[in-house]
Amino acid sequence: MSDIILTTFDWVPEMPRGMVRDLRVRWALQEAGLAYRVESTPFRDRGPDHFAAQPFGQVPWLTDGDLIIFESGAILLHLAEKSAALMPTDSRSRAEVVEWVIAALNSVDLPSQPWALFRFMGYPGESPEARFVDDFLKARLERMEAVLASRDWLAAGRFTVADLLMADVLRQVDRFDGLTRYPACCTYVARATARPAFLKAYDEQMAHFAAGDAA
Repeated sequence: MSDIILTTFDWVPEMPRGMVRDLRVRWALQEAGLAYRVESTPFRDRGPDHFAAQPFGQVPWLTDGDLIIFESGAILLHLAEKSAALMPTDSRSRAEVVEWVIAALNSVDLPSQPWALFRFMGYPGESPEARFVDDFLKARLERMEAVLASRDWLAAGRFTVADLLMADVLRQVDRFDGLTRYPACCTYVARATARPAFLKAYDEQMAHFAAGDAA
């Protein structure tokens, strides 16, 4: 039995399926070829055990032996330390990967998440708040477009955990057609999500939540 346990919700509504952040952890585990098993925590009833493992009542969290890690970015960096498939071994490349991991979590996700949530909720597109977020995201995507126009992957000349995370952040924008004016970003997401490890992780998550429909 694997010592690595990924914990996610037992069920979520259909709209967020395929986007819940345990997917990026499943993807990393698949890329790294690490054995793991998945356990569930209730979506509707988040009790003390859940908050003990994840203080904000979110998912996922990872158990690796006697270590429990929450926040998907921290989990990905932990897994990257276990696999050269996710993180190069030389110090210069490692630093480059880490800076892009942080950029994905901060510079790019910061406008991407509210932009996608506004569309999920049908938020009025002409409100001052919506226009602010639109402009914020546009500024970030323009810079990502410039970067990705000249390279296939962000760091070390190959796919790394930085690409896994950046592509997953950009997927939430692409879901609402927010990358149509940014062909390099759009192609980048398509290239990353065509990887067999992503496809397996995606199918695994979708099947996991679908199984909860009968509960």
